[in-house]
Order: sequence, then structure tokens, then C-alpha cells
Amino acid sequence: MKRILTFFLLAALTVAGADAKIYKLTSPDRKTEVTVDAGRQIVWSVTHQGKEVLAPSAVSMTVDGKIIGQEAKVKSARTEKVKQTVSSPLWRQASLTESYNQLTLELGDGWGLTFRAYDGEGVGYRFWSTSVKKGACVTAECAEFNFSRDYTTYVPYSTGTQNPYATSFENQYTVAPLSAFHPDQPAFTPLLVCLDGGLRLEITDSDIEAYPGMFLRKGPGLSLKGDFAPVPEKVHETATRGQVFVDEYSGKLAVIRENASKKAPRYFPWRLLAIAGKDADLPVNNLVWLTASPSRVKDISWIKPGKVAWDWWNNWNITGVDFPAGINTETYQYYIDFAAANGIEYVVLDEGWSEPLDIMKIKPAIDLKELCRYAASKNVDLILWAVCYVLDKDLEKACKTYAKMGVKGFKIDFMDRDDQPVTEMLYRIAETCARHNLLVDYHGMYKPAGMNRTWPNVINFEGVWGLEQMKWSKNDQVVYDVTFPFIRQLSGPVDYTQGAMRNMLQREFVPNYSNPSSQGTRARQVAEYIIFDSPLVMLCDNPTAYMKEQQTTDFITAIPTVWDETRVLQGEIGQYIVTARRSGSTWYVGGLTNWDARDLKIDLGALGLKGDHDAVLFCDGVNATRNATDYRQESLKVQTKKPLQVHLAPGGGFVLVVE
Repeated sequence: MKRILTFFLLAALTVAGADAKIYKLTSPDRKTEVTVDAGRQIVWSVTHQGKEVLAPSAVSMTVDGKIIGQEAKVKSARTEKVKQTVSSPLWRQASLTESYNQLTLELGDGWGLTFRAYDGEGVGYRFWSTSVKKGACVTAECAEFNFSRDYTTYVPYSTGTQNPYATSFENQYTVAPLSAFHPDQPAFTPLLVCLDGGLRLEITDSDIEAYPGMFLRKGPGLSLKGDFAPVPEKVHETATRGQVFVDEYSGKLAVIRENASKKAPRYFPWRLLAIAGKDADLPVNNLVWLTASPSRVKDISWIKPGKVAWDWWNNWNITGVDFPAGINTETYQYYIDFAAANGIEYVVLDEGWSEPLDIMKIKPAIDLKELCRYAASKNVDLILWAVCYVLDKDLEKACKTYAKMGVKGFKIDFMDRDDQPVTEMLYRIAETCARHNLLVDYHGMYKPAGMNRTWPNVINFEGVWGLEQMKWSKNDQVVYDVTFPFIRQLSGPVDYTQGAMRNMLQREFVPNYSNPSSQGTRARQVAEYIIFDSPLVMLCDNPTAYMKEQQTTDFITAIPTVWDETRVLQGEIGQYIVTARRSGSTWYVGGLTNWDARDLKIDLGALGLKGDHDAVLFCDGVNATRNATDYRQESLKVQTKKPLQVHLAPGGGFVLVVE
């Protein structure tokens, strides 16, 4: 690992008053520049290659009545230059080159503000303190994002109606100008702003620990402003699932839990602007991961990514067996047999295996000890579903008991909030599970925000309008599939739960809870294993369906879930995307289109390949416009000097595997 550090004082330029100072920070490649005006109110602005990215925008925090960032008295200013290679296991590539310049302003009274400007990724800032004491309260934060033009935005509004902070962080995108941003409904992040000339800006946050996540609301004029769920004052728990809902909020955003010091500063979350020159750069932007706290798991060798045979989406609808299918030991033995026969690493026992309000009480129809023994004999591991609040009540006991039994992780659901108590709970669960060598898959969850770097045993996250929506929604999933990789996926992996074997054309699709299908073609479902970041990925359909479609199943199960390298070769948000991922010496190239048929030319020379190569193509069949299950798989020779042309049906996709 190479690391270069330099420190020097910045010369402050005096403007409009004796106390006003302006500081300039540029990225190492000098393409991005941050200007910080530390006058009566700290204001920052950003340009990229001479173009305005962010108009002057105020930042501050209010702690115990004191506004940090107003009437700023900068005691010192220093910069740091960092260039290093960072190992990034379980991320979209095995290592990253991190290159940034950093400006740190000491504001007095033990408070400070740090800005970073990265090569190729974007910019951000965070507050920190070496003096804040336990029990202090953050009561407000100003995070403005001002623009000088009425740019188009992709907005994921909160679905909370009575309480906008109560949301599963799943919604489709409203595409509208800044001026049309809903005045009363906040959006969760990431949120995309389309600047002039193809330049793209994504607003989000990272390193959300013991602090609320950031929503965005409409500000005055062409402005967005950070919005944060307060600490709940009064909550109630449901009697059916043990979910917790907020009845009343306090006037606090966060309560400081420990005394800060020079040796242990209290860092607050990063406010980030990911910057991309074109759409195709967004899905491989690493700004969120790079600004997250490093791993707290010293030995990650036990963390095993892989595929999961999943029960809930397909409603346990196996057929041709001599026992009643459902939440019982016999059904899960069937799932285990299927997983073992197909090299699938895990089986999930979703909702129903335990009593709803007591995770330590297993339902009589489930012999969990026997299932653990049986799975181990087949080289398959088990993951248990849990409501987060129910698990948290017996966290240490549950982790110890089920880990000893042989369980390898938890799928944890229904947080549906990102206020301070919830973010604290999720870090607590991650830490406890890590001590017991247990994986975590978070559902009903906000975006990853870097938690997967800090706690790499948290191996996947929902926070995406995934395939489960097809059980009850007629909304357009196909267009969403070629939209969210450019927005939500920037923050980290998604548990989208692809793999449907019943595939429908646009004109014939209807939601079906008990026997669901997907919108678009079979090849599309296969391609999603390439397009979407998912170190722990589901096979959502039932074993019977997969066994009837063994060629498709074999193709899916041969696709890796972690990668040495990821590139987006082509793409336009809402239209199509082509992603190439390398595992060892093998490239996997996947593509998705919207409801438009599309002919794509795949240039393998762009991957550094030379000469002719053996390849396998899985693509839409000739009759995929009549029957979405129609696909074609063929072996072929591909030439790097001549682009390969692939036809995608409406709602279609393809995968090319190049040895």
C-alpha cells in the first residue's frame, strides 16, 4: 500500500471584512475545486472542469445552543494529500486507488470541519469535535445544496404519509426539475441532479453512525436542504411483528454518547457530492465506500459471499412432493437438497420459523437443530430472518445460541427508520454478529452509507425497489432496473432478489402474491446477476421451478458474486446499461434495456483483451417478444478486433461470459 502525506498551511485571502477568509481546495488532478468562505457563515461551493457544480451553500451544526459554522473563527487551516491503494474485499472490485486532497479547518473550542476533493469520485465535508461532552445534544444541522439553474432531478420521495421519516427507503424515481420538488415531502438519498453537458451530481451521505441519515427537502429557490429525523420521544410496538413506530419526536437530532478528546474525536457523517462526467461513471463511483470508516473486523476470512435459495418470494410453492409445502422441516430439507445439488451456498428461513415476538422460541413445525445438521452434511449454510427490534431484545443470547447451533447469519428486517436510535442499533447488531461470526443482510433498511466497509459481515442491504414489488405492484420495474444502478447503487450493494423463472411481457403482466412473476425477459433476470452489486444474492424462485429450467439455473449458479474488477462499458440512465465484471481471468458482461428493443455493440478490446476468445452468450430468444421466457444460449468465438452485436428484446437483457 502506497501512501503519500503532505501538510502545509493555506494562505487565507481577506475579503469583505477582517474576519472573512476564503480557502481553495482542488482535487489532485485539478479537475474539481472546492471554495470555502469562512466568514460569518461557512459557505462552500464546487466547480468541476470550470463548470459550477454547487452554488454557494451554507453548512453548520447547532450543539447545545451554539451554532458551529456561524461567526467562524478559523484558528488554523491545513491540507493533506493522500494517494494510496486500498484493499476493498466484498466491494465491486478487489482494490481501489484512493487519491484526494483534504482541507481541515480548526474552528476553535475543539470543533473542526474537514473537506475532501477526490480524483474521479467527488467531494464532501464533515464536522468533528475533540471537546464535545457526553449528554450534549445536536438540535439542528444546516446542509444546503444550492443551484443556479433549474436542473432535472431523479427524486426518490419518502413513502411515509403521516410520518415522512417512517419509510422502507424503497420508491421509484420522480423525474422533474428542481423547481417542481414537492414542497411538503422529503426524499431519501442518494438523489441525482443532471447538470449541463452530461455532468452528473449525486447528493448523499456516508459513515452514518449514532446520527440520523440525511433526507432532502425543498429549500428556497433552486435549493435542497438536508433534513434529519429527530430522536423519538415516544414509540409503540406492534403486537403482531414487534415492529416499532414513532408516536412523538423530541427536539434533538442526536445525543452525544461519549466524551470526545484529541485522541478520540467525535466524527459526524460525511455530506457528499459524487461527480461524474457521464451516466456510465455513476454505478462505479466509490466515494461512499472511500469515506466510510475502515473495517472493524480484523479477520474477515470467515465472511463467505455467495448465493441463497430463498423461500418467501416464491411462497414456498414447491410441487411434486409427498409432504405439505410450507414453513416446516420437510420443506426446508427440500430447499437444502436443491441448494446442495446446484452449488448454492445458503438457504434462508424467512418469516415464520420463530414466534413473532420472541426469536428464541422456534415454531414446532421447524426442527432447527436437525436442519442445521442436515444442511452441514450437504455443505449448505442457513440464514435466519428476524425483525430487528425483536432480535435486539435478545441480541447476545440469540447470536450465541444460533451460532453455536450452526446458523451462519441473520436477514434482519423492518427498521423502516434512520434516526439515531436505529443507526445505533444497526451498528450494535453488526458488531455483535461479527463477534459470533454471523453474516447480516439488512432489509427494510436505508442505503448502505459505507456500513459494509466498516462492518464487512453486513454483506447486503435492501433499500431498493426490488423484485418483491412484483408480488403486489404493477409499477414499471423494467425502467427502474435501468435507473437505480446509476443512483442507489452508488451507495453500495442491493438485495434486489432477482431470478424469476416466470417472465412476462409488458402487456400481460399482473401482480400475483402467491405465484409471482417478473416484468421483462428471462435473459433480463439472468443479466441482473451481473448488473447489480450483490455479494450475497438470492435465487428468488422456488426449487421446483429452477429444476424445470436447469440450463438457466446452471448458468446463474456459475456467476460469481464478488469481483476483481468492475466497469460500466455503456449506459444511459432510464434507457440501458452494459456492465463488465472480471473474476480471475474470466469476464462477465451483462446488459439490460428498458422497454425499447435495442441493438448493442460490445467492444471487448475495451477490456484489454486481444485476439479471439471462447465465450458463452445467454440472450433473448427470437420469440422473446411473444413469450418473455424465450432465450438462447450458445457457445461462440468472439473477436476483440470486431465488436459483438447483441439484440435485446423489449425488457430484455444478455450475458456474455468470455474466458
